[in-house]
Parts: sequence; C-alpha cells; structure tokens
Amino acid sequence: MTAARIAGWNRYYDKIKIGCNADRIMNGGECLDNRVAKVSIGEGLDRAELFGSMDSNVKIIKEYLDVEMVQRGDDVIVSGPDAESGAKALRDMMSVIEGGERLDSQKVNYIMALTGKGLSYADSNIDKDIICYTQKGKPLKAKTMGQASYVDAIRKKDIVFGIGPAGTGKTYLAVAMAVSAYKRKEVEKIILTRPAVEAGERLGFLPGDLQEKVDPYLRPLYDALYDVLGRDSTMRLKEKEVIEIVPLAYMRGRTLDNSFIILDEAQNTTREQMKMFLTRMGFGSKVVVTGDVTQVDLPRGKKSGLTEAAKILRSVKGISFCYLKDVDVVRHQLVKRIIGAYDRYYKENPEPEEEQGRETDRK
Repeated sequence: MTAARIAGWNRYYDKIKIGCNADRIMNGGECLDNRVAKVSIGEGLDRAELFGSMDSNVKIIKEYLDVEMVQRGDDVIVSGPDAESGAKALRDMMSVIEGGERLDSQKVNYIMALTGKGLSYADSNIDKDIICYTQKGKPLKAKTMGQASYVDAIRKKDIVFGIGPAGTGKTYLAVAMAVSAYKRKEVEKIILTRPAVEAGERLGFLPGDLQEKVDPYLRPLYDALYDVLGRDSTMRLKEKEVIEIVPLAYMRGRTLDNSFIILDEAQNTTREQMKMFLTRMGFGSKVVVTGDVTQVDLPRGKKSGLTEAAKILRSVKGISFCYLKDVDVVRHQLVKRIIGAYDRYYKENPEPEEEQGRETDRK
C-alpha cells in the first residue's frame, strides 16, 4: 500500500468516533459492541485488490452499510452502526482473493447483497464448482447462489426451466452445461433453438438463404458457444451436425434422443409451440428452457407458452423451475438497477391482462 493511501486511511481513522479505545477491540474480527469490529488481513493478501482501485470496493461497502473503515497495520478497523456486517463482508471479500478468484465490483456488490440478507458468500461454496473450461482455459462457474441452484437442477433433472431477468446467465450457463455434458459423452448432440418472433411469417423479404435469414435471431446462441468452445471448434462441430442451431419452427416432427436441447427466449413461444417443443424429447436427452416473462414480444392476444407452462407443469415429477432474480444479474451494476426500477413501476402500475401482449409491427 502506498504512503498516500496509508495517510488517507489515517485521516479516516482520525475522523471516526469509535466510542471506545481501539486497543480494547478483540482479535479475530469480533465485535465489542455493535459499533466497532477489527478484521485481520492475512499475510501476502493483495491489499490493492481487497480495497479496489481508488478504494472503490470500500465505497461499495459504504453504499450498503453505515460504516467507516481504516487500516492500521495488518488490521482494518470497522466502525459504525453496521460494523459487524461490514466486518463480515470484508472477510468474505478476503476469502474470494484467497481462493484465487478475481474480486471485481460485481462480486463485491453480490457479497453486499448477501450480507444484507444475513448470508455469507464464503459459506455458500459457489466458487468451488467448475462447470467446464473455455477454449482459453478459463474455468466457468456459477457466480451467485441462484445460478448455483440452476446449475444443480440441470444436473439432477431432465427438464429445467430457467426463468429470470436479463443478465442472470440463463442461456450462457445452459450452453456451458451442454458443452460439459457433450465432453463427458453424456449426450451425442447439442441442439439450440429460438423462436424467430420478430420475423413472424415474413422471413422471405430478408436477403440470403434460410440460414442467413434466421441467423440474426440466433446470434446470442452463437456468441455463447464461441465463448465456451471457440469459433473454430463450434463451426467444426456444426459441420458434423453435432451442434444444431435452428429456429423453433423447424423442430416440429422430430424426436431427439441422446441430445442436450436448449430453448432460448421461451417467453416468445405460443402455448402450441411450447407443447410441441417439450414433446420432442427422446431417450437419454436433457432439456433446458430459458426465458424472461417480463419481455414478451408476442402479438396482441397471444399468451406466452412459458407463462402457461409454469402453471401447468410446476408439479410434474422430473421437471424443475428455477427463478433467478435481480440479485443474480452478472452484467453491469446499472442493469440490476434498471430491472429493479421496472419491477417497481409495473407493481405500482399493473397493466390490464389484455394489454400485456405487444405488437411486433413497430415502425
């Protein structure tokens, strides 16, 4: 830690009113009362990563909790009404670094969200379960408890519905699990499909052959595969028909054995399409259905097949429904805030049921 940063922490320390002598604080991060705690920093732990660039991680903690923090040698003194929670969050952050994980702002925000619920990131063992490795050797893991439950359900159940807002990793984790299953020879094929809702019945006006017409609507699935397998490996497996990426309409009439099948953007299926898709499942196959029920693009009057399936199939044995929430968002922190703002608005201003469908003919 630089001399300037140490001086900055000392100024913090001089300003705070601890309410008791610092030398009375007990070892091991315990609280004397609800206003003061001490956390010992392990030898060799990267202080710069723990506190963040320009103390950005400390600022995040202070956004969530009413605390002040100051470093004294190998100890961090946490003071304020939420001192115990602040010390707990700091220890969770240290455990991330000690486990070899990168402590970024997304992870700090998630740790703070768990702390607010009285939960501990360190006790969750989220970062211990590796799904697979990317073509660059990067381990892919669940980043939140909700994601970990989703991955566990995919392992244990034959059909899993992953329902949640944008940015919660529904599709990406499903693709990672599909690649993992293929590499372990649990399945022979990976099939990814999406309803091309925006195109409706008017694909013909687009240039190119069938594949070129529908590829723009399937692009997010390609992106996930490229990230996990790499572009060259994806295209080789696609040429061998080990990987299929097709519009939902072309699934009709097929029986899919020994396959890992992913239906993405399922909120844009009709009830008929959803039933058709689910009954394509053959022996030795696994199905994952992902969608966000708040982003339905079906024409007015059409009910979402995903919403209906959640009501009809919730008690069927062998099927699991996993609901991810805004706390599971792993994109920019603003995405989480945007989702929260929309959720609050829609709760305060509910739309009549007949107005919930949206027109696809937008100018």
